[in-house]
Amino acid sequence: MSAAAILIVDDVDRNVRLLAGILQARGFRTRTADSGEAALRCIAAEPPDLVLLDVMMPGMNGYDVCRAIRADPSCAVLPVVLVTALDPEQERVKGLEAGADDFLSKPIHQAELMARVRSLLRVKSLYDEVQRQRLELQAWNRTLEQRVEEGVRQLERVSRLKRFFSPALAEAILAGGADDPLRSHRCEITVVFLDLRGFTAFTETSDPEEVMGVLGQYHAAMGRLVLVHEGTLERFSGDGMMIFFNDPQPLPDAPERAVRMAIEMQRAMMVLSTQWRRRGYDLHMGIGIAQGFATLGGIGFDGRIDYGAIGTVTNLAARLCGEAAGGEILISPRVRAAVQEAQDKEVGGVRWRIEDAGELDLKGFHRKVRAARVLGVASGDVNDAD
Repeated sequence: MSAAAILIVDDVDRNVRLLAGILQARGFRTRTADSGEAALRCIAAEPPDLVLLDVMMPGMNGYDVCRAIRADPSCAVLPVVLVTALDPEQERVKGLEAGADDFLSKPIHQAELMARVRSLLRVKSLYDEVQRQRLELQAWNRTLEQRVEEGVRQLERVSRLKRFFSPALAEAILAGGADDPLRSHRCEITVVFLDLRGFTAFTETSDPEEVMGVLGQYHAAMGRLVLVHEGTLERFSGDGMMIFFNDPQPLPDAPERAVRMAIEMQRAMMVLSTQWRRRGYDLHMGIGIAQGFATLGGIGFDGRIDYGAIGTVTNLAARLCGEAAGGEILISPRVRAAVQEAQDKEVGGVRWRIEDAGELDLKGFHRKVRAARVLGVASGDVNDAD
């Protein structure tokens, strides 16, 4: 920490040299001015830590200089000590009115000089520390405000991404741990499409509140399984849902995950159907699963962007779902091949029973598609899958 700087203002050179010698011998830095005008210029150029100011000077006297110092907001707490040979009792009121902090009488007593200088410098040091802490607090508050604003924006982005992705993946995307998924790109995905059987008839004979209640239960049960299996929810469409795997999070076992999720969804649907049946609702669910390449990314306009997949694979999954009866899971040839290949490599793993569902004439496809039906785990009861 550098030594305090003291400005000595006096038109008598002998007095200046005396004060400077005393202060320098105690380790203080000194600067001098021989008039009030010179003192103000010196303070404006480089404010000192304390001013020793003679009262009787030609031109601006010490009181005028002191008033000018106090008129500058940046020097409001600059310690000023008036040095006078006049009667201090008579001059004290004038000095206080002018803004002086203390007085010294000529001739100068070294001990008194040092005591007053050190006392005022200690006060100024405390004030400077308070000011420094105030500025730091202001800076911290600005930083905190910025962090809060950024945190709010981050939460909004996370909330937006969680509409499509699992919470963990949404966090990874925002943290830079995953590529921007909204950028258009091409990827091989496994698509799962599901919707309810009997839903149209149900809506025609039920109150809107009943319909919304059923959809709420259905979406909650299926959505939970989407998150558990790390699927990407493409959209809700009334009673229809589209989920895909392997984008934006790469999954080496996308077809198996899709089938496993579909089986668990049908099991969950059995529980819901039983509850609904007691209330007179006859609702079941069909599921279609297909694998293939699609173009994925943000679809929409500024202010409303959805995450979507475009390609034949999505149409195939939807058409298979449309052909599936209540409680049934239909899969495309590629999904069947991938699942069976995975099962052949696994020793003692879960094995699903899969049977041929024949060739289906699907709308929008020029050739018939040979589909397969997933019945459930090989060791389980048939009711587990139906």
